Formats: sequence, C-alpha cells, structure tokens
Amino acid sequence: MQRRSFGQSGLAVPIMGFGAMQAGDPALAEDAAARLLNHALDIGLTLIDTARSYGVSEERIGRHLARRRDEFVLSTKVGYGIAGVQDWTYDCVVAGVDAARDRLRTDVIDIVHLHSCGSDLLEGEAVTSALERCAGDGKLRVAAYSGDGAPLRYAIASGVFGSIQASLNLCDQQNLRPLTEAKACGLGTIAKRPLAGQPWRQREPSADAVHAEYGRRFAALQPEFGFATDDWEALALRFVAYEPGVDCVVVGGTNPRHLESNLAAVLAGPLAPAQQTAIRGAFRRIGSDWVGLI
Repeated sequence: MQRRSFGQSGLAVPIMGFGAMQAGDPALAEDAAARLLNHALDIGLTLIDTARSYGVSEERIGRHLARRRDEFVLSTKVGYGIAGVQDWTYDCVVAGVDAARDRLRTDVIDIVHLHSCGSDLLEGEAVTSALERCAGDGKLRVAAYSGDGAPLRYAIASGVFGSIQASLNLCDQQNLRPLTEAKACGLGTIAKRPLAGQPWRQREPSADAVHAEYGRRFAALQPEFGFATDDWEALALRFVAYEPGVDCVVVGGTNPRHLESNLAAVLAGPLAPAQQTAIRGAFRRIGSDWVGLI
C-alpha cells in the first residue's frame, strides 16, 4: 500500500488507517476484537487511531497487538478521564499519557493528540507544555491536536504541534483549507469521519445528532453534485484520501470484510478531476456557512 511521509516526524503512514473506536465497544466479543485488530494490520492498515474515550479500545490494542508493536503507527488522544485529577490540566495530560502507555502496553506512543479542547486551553499553554514534557521524556514522538474550527486553526498556527487530525467528508468540507495549510507548515495530517455516518443510507433522521445533521446536508448536496453513483461509500473515501492536505484517512468498523472493501475503494485511486471539482463546488454554493461538526 502507498505510504506517505507524515509531516516532519520521520514517520510513514498508510493512505488509509484504522479507527479503533468501535473495536472498543464492550458489546463486541473479545475474540472478535482480536481478529479485527490483527486483520487491520494484516491488510496494511498500519496506522491505528484510538482514544481514552473509545471504551476499551486502548486496552484491546495493548492486549492483542503488543507483540506486533513495531508494525504500526499508534495514535491516541488525552486530556481527560484521570480519576482524582481535573480534566484539561497539566497533570491530567501527563497522567493521561502515562495511563495510555500502560493500557497500550508500549513505552512510546507515536502520536498523542489533545482531544478536541478549546482555543482557551491551547492558549493557556498548560496542556501543550504537558505534551512537550512527555515528548522530551521520550514517552511520545509527535505532539498533536484533534479537533475542528477555531481551535484547529489556532493549533496549526501555534507551532506547538507536529500533526493534526480533523473531520473531512462530503458533508463537512470546512477543513479543506486548514488541512492544506497544516501540510504547508510541515505538519502530518489525519482525516477522520470520511463517511459522515453514511447519510446515503438514512431513510429517516438518525437519533445521533451529528449523523442527523450529516443526513440533512447530504440530502441538500446530492442534487448539486451533478452526477450519480451506486457506491457513495467508495466515492466518499476516494474524495477524502486524495485531497492534497491529507496524509492518512482513518476508517473504523467491526467487519473485517468491510474494511477490505473500503481499502479496495481507496486503492482504486483518486476521483476524476471533474468529480472532485463538482463536490467542492456544491459545498461552496450551499454549504459554505455550515459549521464544522466535532
């Protein structure tokens, strides 16, 4: 699989990585989670992205992939969820990195993101200096930010971070410019939510507020695209994976065969330039005032 340089980190990442949120669902059987995680590596999804808030995802990655640690780039997120420590403080970030290393059964985490905190916290410097301390102590390789909107733009301009992660999909293109700017600044970039909850499958509004909004947007955008397809999923993945500002797109799920079909779609290559232009143009015409969804 094509691998791309990840900013100035020295890491190389696959064009498509594995988002391990659903792998952390306690309802997923442990043996199924083990098969899923190993299968992701077997087919070349050698960036695995997780977070403290993804159920037991970190624990399962540590339990089932520690023996294969040298085969993949490991990405997680911190800033909250440490018992007895206030969220979004220096101590919480440092303790969060240490706790993640324990759960993931690794001495060094390749990429550690501050997980969607606001600009005020970034400007206050406590959380960023905590990441810098952990990097200096050899606990992580790349200090990163995951989020959207004004905090993302601040993170890119701050000079503190080596990479960013941001939403990008057919229905949420507000981060096209920030991702491109991040690349120009030498940052690694990861695109999340490329399928936007698959709004083309919605027959009625989703109970999930974000997915419901994606559904509303897709219904408005689809007539504006000016073309039809019988495989919106493949088109959506190719749209994101080959945007110039994207190093790696992360895709989740619990079905190994589905991961294979998603990967095949990405490896089919970029969309025709006319399609890429049409998708961007539709969003500019009717979605330019839509806010990004975190």
